[in-house]
Amino acid sequence: MSLFRLRSNRENLDIPILTLNRIGRSISGGMIGVAFPYYILTTLHFGAFQMGVIFISARIATAALGYLGGLAADTWGKRNTLIVVSLLLPVSAFIVYQSTSLPWVMAAAMIGGFSATGSLGGGVSGAVQPVQNTVLAEFTRGDERTRFFSIFSFISGLATALGALLTRIMTVRDVFLAASLVSSVTIPALWYLHVSNTQKKRGKLKTKMVIGKFTLTGMLNGLSQGLVIPFLIPFFVLVYHVPMAEMSVYAFAGRALGSVAILAAPLLERRFGFVKSVVITRGLGLVMVTLLPVVRFLPVAIAIYILAPSLRVAAAPIQRSELTRRVHKDDLGRALGINQVARLAASSTGTGLSGYLIQNALYEMPFFAYGILMMGNLYLYVKLFGTKNSRASSDG
Repeated sequence: MSLFRLRSNRENLDIPILTLNRIGRSISGGMIGVAFPYYILTTLHFGAFQMGVIFISARIATAALGYLGGLAADTWGKRNTLIVVSLLLPVSAFIVYQSTSLPWVMAAAMIGGFSATGSLGGGVSGAVQPVQNTVLAEFTRGDERTRFFSIFSFISGLATALGALLTRIMTVRDVFLAASLVSSVTIPALWYLHVSNTQKKRGKLKTKMVIGKFTLTGMLNGLSQGLVIPFLIPFFVLVYHVPMAEMSVYAFAGRALGSVAILAAPLLERRFGFVKSVVITRGLGLVMVTLLPVVRFLPVAIAIYILAPSLRVAAAPIQRSELTRRVHKDDLGRALGINQVARLAASSTGTGLSGYLIQNALYEMPFFAYGILMMGNLYLYVKLFGTKNSRASSDG
């Protein structure tokens, strides 16, 4: 089945519309993901601790907005909700372009989710993800979702990589104007999505146990990400003094490679199943990330920066697809929102700790803590989900 072939001719523009919207948002996110740390550290001249506070504020806000978005998708309508939450990124980027005042910059970071929560170092506009994944799940069947999520993530990752590379030809401030324009241009097309938009009363959750398991693993995953992901680019700024024009090339390479790695998800799922795919890929990735601050040799550090995200994200579509299969369709928006809240709330703790440690030049500690937490999270995956190559479904 082609990415762009849907259930009827009338609906054959749904996936292209959703994809184009994601591409615009991803290009903008790639720009902001590279430029925002430089904006904080070199334009506003704040330290790593202050940047950590901004990231924490943005992450908590993203968690709240993500949950509200997931709840609204189940009750107010998926299309209405997607349009509203998609507006947050262009508005927030324009606020940063217009003002250098710290309160306004923090407000913009909270609205737009400038918290570097993504595995490829982006994660901007994270509040959209629960709604977007709910919509995408409606367009696909359970047995094909991993492939759709994989291709969708691949396209998004390439767009993020392109956005990162584009910062090479712009000033730090102009990045935010460009991001505002690019992320807003496809929003009107969302009105034409053929997605269920009925408003209904909120019922009780039908798959609480499954949601609880994914929430618990999501919390540990978020805590580990919060320790290192927001500070990867600042690490190279503070330790190696890499300029933004050069860092944008490395960010492009890492995100492009990570996007290609995502395409391996269907093969990994067929060969190893859900849990083994997560354990193998993220286990190898945690070794590389733990070694990053130890090598203190720029070429090797850059190689790890480029390669490690690929291992971390390779199984992400499998995890996402498995959640949508196991959770009842009436719970899906709320389940994705709850998972987002747990992951981002936990990551805020890690970000605050890392900001303090890096501010005091204790660069190795967040990476070591990441390794320990990730090992615990992988053990939890095995304990809660087992290692059988099963395809449980509660799509309803």
